[in-house]
Amino acid sequence: MTSSDEQSIVLDVRPFHERGEEPFDAIMAAVAGLPPDRSLLLINSFEPVPLFRVMESRGFEHACTQVGPEEYHVRFTRKDDVRA
Repeated sequence: MTSSDEQSIVLDVRPFHERGEEPFDAIMAAVAGLPPDRSLLLINSFEPVPLFRVMESRGFEHACTQVGPEEYHVRFTRKDDVRA
């Protein structure tokens, strides 16, 4: 479900949706455990627009890319850790 690369922790929440579950708690747990120098790469089946406001209120910016018909990659980065 979660993995990491050099710059980000990856959380694929599509299986939650497939099971009819809400992934919000898993997303918040991933954010809570996020090291200061890492970003969260969220993989979802749709663009999670309401989550953008929640994450912004917690000090994160986002960049969203649609990579397939039902696959979106959203990178959440702390506002004070924006990389050039």
